[in-house]
Amino acid sequence: MAISIDDIKKLRAMTGAGLADVKKALTEAEGDFDRAKELLRERGLAIAAKRSDRETSNGCVLTKKVGDFAAIIALKCETDFVANGADFIALTENILNAAIAAKAKSLDEVKELTLADGQKVQDAVTQRSGITGEKMELDGYMTLEGANIEIYDHMGKHTLATMVQTNIEAAEEGHKVAMQVAAMKPVALNAESVPQEVLDNEYKTAVEKTKLEQCQKAVEAALKKAGYNLYIAENEEHLAEGIAKGNITEAQADDIRRIKVEVAEEKAKNLPAQMIENIAKGRVQKFLKENCLVDQEFQFGDGDKATVSQWLKAQNAELKIVDFKRFTLAAE
Repeated sequence: MAISIDDIKKLRAMTGAGLADVKKALTEAEGDFDRAKELLRERGLAIAAKRSDRETSNGCVLTKKVGDFAAIIALKCETDFVANGADFIALTENILNAAIAAKAKSLDEVKELTLADGQKVQDAVTQRSGITGEKMELDGYMTLEGANIEIYDHMGKHTLATMVQTNIEAAEEGHKVAMQVAAMKPVALNAESVPQEVLDNEYKTAVEKTKLEQCQKAVEAALKKAGYNLYIAENEEHLAEGIAKGNITEAQADDIRRIKVEVAEEKAKNLPAQMIENIAKGRVQKFLKENCLVDQEFQFGDGDKATVSQWLKAQNAELKIVDFKRFTLAAE
């Protein structure tokens, strides 16, 4: 049957698919709009499957608050060209609106929601993937519930969003802390909320780093005492360069290698356990100060060196952060 240009325009407006794809689907469906929409959806699935191994490093991150419920959602794609498209941003916003309306608690719940046009969220994402030819996926969903929540879309670029909840109403202060969360990338609210597994891993890493540094210092001292240039002794590439330039002989290069091995082994056997423990604990404390929100140096105050908690107290003695969320597309 003949397909009119009006029908093609109508289905294109409904689906966002290309003119040729719409015409083909309508022809195959013999003018049945519902069947044509299904065909376009199925082809979106096929295209998405072909691109399942592609990397989705771009996308759109949006945040919104309605009443006592706020959420961040991230819809990812392959290129910034698609990510910056009005249709892609609109789809992300529609999904976020549906999630907030349903007060969805998880990404799996979000995927099963129905949008205003009657499509399931996951089907809408798949259809958009078919239209653009790029892999797309919902990759992030975070929520906060309750009073006194402030949201922040970093620079309005839809690539990094944060939410901060305070114990009492403090819109201006909450907004500034949301900016702090965006800029300083805290991993926890305070030291007490850092998982023990994270602390254990940080301590283990700090111990190993401290041991390596102490051994390296001993090696460098021994090399200096023997009269060797530390740059030349740094690695095999520098040793080869030193030999080629006539700065050291092959025998001296071997002596450097011997010193590095023997001194490091001897030092490792005799490291003071208490010293290593103290330095490692200090490093863990530094990690906490840099990564716990309330202990970070506040970046949006009046130029003083106050921590976030100190700045909040200066604004209102009762003011505290209850919780925060952060999501970014950037690799950090």
